[in-house]
Amino acid sequence: MNILELYSGIGGMHMAFTESGLIGEVKAAIEINNVANSIYKYNFPDTTLLNLNIEGLSENIVNKFNVNTVLMSPPCQPFTRNGNRNDVKDSRTDSFRHFLSLLPKLSKIENILIENVKGFEVSEMRSILVNVLEECDFIYQEFILSPSQFGIPNCRHRYYCLAKRKPNNFKFNRTSSLMEALPLPSSLSKEPTNIEIKDILEDELDFETYKLSDSILLKRINILDICYLDSKMTCCFTKAYGRYIEGTGSVFTSINRIDVKNKLAQLKELHNEDEYLDLARSLKLRFFTPKEISRLMQFPEKFSFPSDISNKQKYMVLGNSINVKVVSYLIKLLETYMFNLFSQNL
Repeated sequence: MNILELYSGIGGMHMAFTESGLIGEVKAAIEINNVANSIYKYNFPDTTLLNLNIEGLSENIVNKFNVNTVLMSPPCQPFTRNGNRNDVKDSRTDSFRHFLSLLPKLSKIENILIENVKGFEVSEMRSILVNVLEECDFIYQEFILSPSQFGIPNCRHRYYCLAKRKPNNFKFNRTSSLMEALPLPSSLSKEPTNIEIKDILEDELDFETYKLSDSILLKRINILDICYLDSKMTCCFTKAYGRYIEGTGSVFTSINRIDVKNKLAQLKELHNEDEYLDLARSLKLRFFTPKEISRLMQFPEKFSFPSDISNKQKYMVLGNSINVKVVSYLIKLLETYMFNLFSQNL
């Protein structure tokens, strides 16, 4: 696979391709966000990275890189439950529509992988996508998948679309409906298994940096999704994590479940603010660190951030990124030769 990575962000697709173990190369990556680009370049210094609005992408630019595969994760805000859901009326869909307008001219493109939020599958933009794919002689399969299906303790349902240009074909039976499982051999689809929260925690960290503020403890403690050492699930982490608490992700405590439950019950009986805060602070609630979230999202251990990137920026770019393990499985589905190997072992 010779790959063009669009909306490349911090390199999640690049890492997923590396994780897949397939032969090929990311020939170029395109992203307009400067912070994301600095992180991408820090981790992939040898990859051609263009700071370019995809609306400025042309047939000539794509052909120059001699690619046959496109991996992309277009902006999700027009379709997310926390966004305005303006769909194609949202200007943030313009770049994706521009790429689709180029596709009829990009005859060398044989494989496409698209990731977006759950909700995209019922959008007008999705209808435009599949119409263009059909007009350009692509076959496709759509999925809704979450890392939790693969033993990863994170709920992050996402829409995926795989497309191959005819006469190429998938080595699995396509359906006209969304697949909610991957047609992979069980030996692959069950990896990794039984990851617990304790497995992704940093050994050393400054608790003061990540502790929940008194304001959150006073006003939001009853809506927190609290995780423990043996927890096997976390909520979806969004780009607003660390700044807002509701619906942006889970928090962690090293205190055991029973003690937390008892203390939360005691808090309901307290009306003195100082006593309330003293007890709430004893719960030792904190945000997950960026490193811990990157582990949940299955980024490799060698992935890191430049020293000038703030925690706020780290949370934002991670919230916009992908689960590397899940996408690595999907990339395998695009590669025909690997499926010949798979079929021999079924």
